[in-house]
Amino acid sequence: MPIPGKHRRKKSGPIARGILAVGAGGAVVALPLLGATGAHAAEQSAPAAAQSAQQSAKTYKVVPGDYLAKIAAQHKIKGGWEKLYQDNREVVGGNPSLILPGMKLTLGAQASGSASTASSAKAEAPKTETKTAAKTEAKAAPAASAESAATTTKAADSNSTGWTTPVANATVTTQYHASGSMWSSGYHTGSDFSAATGTVVRAVGPGTVVSAGYDGAYGNEVIIKHADGMYSQYAHQSQLMVSAGQTVTGGQQIGLSGATGNVTGPHLHFEIRTTPSYGSDVDPIAYLRSHGVSI
Repeated sequence: MPIPGKHRRKKSGPIARGILAVGAGGAVVALPLLGATGAHAAEQSAPAAAQSAQQSAKTYKVVPGDYLAKIAAQHKIKGGWEKLYQDNREVVGGNPSLILPGMKLTLGAQASGSASTASSAKAEAPKTETKTAAKTEAKAAPAASAESAATTTKAADSNSTGWTTPVANATVTTQYHASGSMWSSGYHTGSDFSAATGTVVRAVGPGTVVSAGYDGAYGNEVIIKHADGMYSQYAHQSQLMVSAGQTVTGGQQIGLSGATGNVTGPHLHFEIRTTPSYGSDVDPIAYLRSHGVSI
């Protein structure tokens, strides 16, 4: 004989968001909506991820004398000027050497990167990620081209001693010691070479970079000390690709020509000096010829 008593109903755990349905045997069954809840949460997390990525990005306003390598170094951009250019290609345009005062550059997180991060949090992430990856790969290609253009190059017309002209197809537009009131010394202290903005500027011979940066009327300049104790100067560049203390070889790319400083148009101002300072100039064309350069 069964012992009389009350049947204790088993406690059921909490069910998040469910509906009640009557089964075939009359039992009440709870059907949770966990899948819908998870998807809704993921969609809510996407804007938060995008907002977080946007907050980590900073905006920098370009000032006179700036160039991408300088900005990247000052703000410690991982990936250097190539990454900075890649992130701001739509602002800078097709020429990484030509940035203008007033341009606003994004430092750090990129807008497209934020969107990619947010989309990965959604339930339908696979399709979105595929599109984002393709877009990122397409944008990376121009940056790779810019990077390859910035790599060290040897001049095809350099001589056997490793000396060459500061630009290829060198054409002098203003001779050394040309007189005129436009120069503070009363005469031209170097030789000007025809060079459109973005033309490769190269070291005329082996040596060590003693300075690389902005220098007033000369704009962005590089000064190199050579083994014979003489110094070569390359002024008005749009972008510098070497730094002080770096050893260079003849024909190695040191920057890109431009129109920074006190100029009327893009060109390369080139000097040979007995010291790194202004006022110690000698005839640059005669110096190059003494090293076997045909010009």
